[in-house]
Amino acid sequence: MRNGNLDQAIAAIDTANAADPAGEARLYGQRMSEELDRQVPEASDILRIAARGQHVERWLLPRSAYPEGKQGYLEWRREQGRRHAARVAGIMAEAGYGAADCDRVGVLLRKEGIKRDAEVQALEDVICFTFLRWYFADFAASRSGAELVEIVAKTARKMSAPARARVLAEFALPDDLAACFRDEA
Repeated sequence: MRNGNLDQAIAAIDTANAADPAGEARLYGQRMSEELDRQVPEASDILRIAARGQHVERWLLPRSAYPEGKQGYLEWRREQGRRHAARVAGIMAEAGYGAADCDRVGVLLRKEGIKRDAEVQALEDVICFTFLRWYFADFAASRSGAELVEIVAKTARKMSAPARARVLAEFALPDDLAACFRDEA
């Protein structure tokens, strides 16, 4: 049973993302939804909305607004998570979802409870698969071998064991990158 209007919420996220000057945000949201449907066909409305809205209006807070380096990047990511959670919760409220559902989508989008909360973990797995399927090749082209292995290892650590196994089954990765997914426990 739905507590709100899923289609209305998804359409509102798509409308918000259609304003992206680079034209990428709406496509990213659609790819996230497709990957979620593939991996978690029984996903709740909240997880479906979180997947679609994971980068809602991301361009409004550019990475360049924060200092270079790891600390600046982490601050930017935390603020993005907070902003996405607030924006998507507002969209959900307008679509008829109650406060508990709006609060719950915030937990998912802020990635609170990764490795402990099944829905947060499912969202993280979908994020990683979307990155690997659609964005990894371009990303990898601009990185050195050692840097790339380090980044892929960090990605693998965020994933569940079943998702890491699916990566190995679905992607033809060079041995050094595939090892990142095999070595995680």
